[in-house]
Amino acid sequence: MLIMNSDKRLIGSCHCGAVQISVPADMDFTTARRCDCSFCRRRWAPSAGVLEHDLRVEKGADMLSLYQFYTAVAEHYFCRKCGIYTHHRRRSDPSVFGVNVTCFDHIEMTDYNSVAIHDGINHPKDRHPIDRT
Repeated sequence: MLIMNSDKRLIGSCHCGAVQISVPADMDFTTARRCDCSFCRRRWAPSAGVLEHDLRVEKGADMLSLYQFYTAVAEHYFCRKCGIYTHHRRRSDPSVFGVNVTCFDHIEMTDYNSVAIHDGINHPKDRHPIDRT
């Protein structure tokens, strides 16, 4: 089921509905990818990129919990009530947010079985001064 608001924006939500996000109706979900960094590999949700100014938290901003680690560039947002990851600011390009495509009811889950995997393990901003060879 496609859920759209009066501004012709697609509405996605966490499981309990406390948090709702929206993206433009012409959002290209086919760009979805997964990341294999130490954090993303544990949640394994496909995310599609949207420019910061095109992402809106329509409901429940006060219900969002923020998680950051290591470089603290990426910002991972979760519903405080049900724990569902809704979106995150990308470390690879902080002007882009990744939205959890599984928060949008019109998504067919089987379309995302084989999405590209972003190499977050070897991210260039994660180079440590210690030689790991």
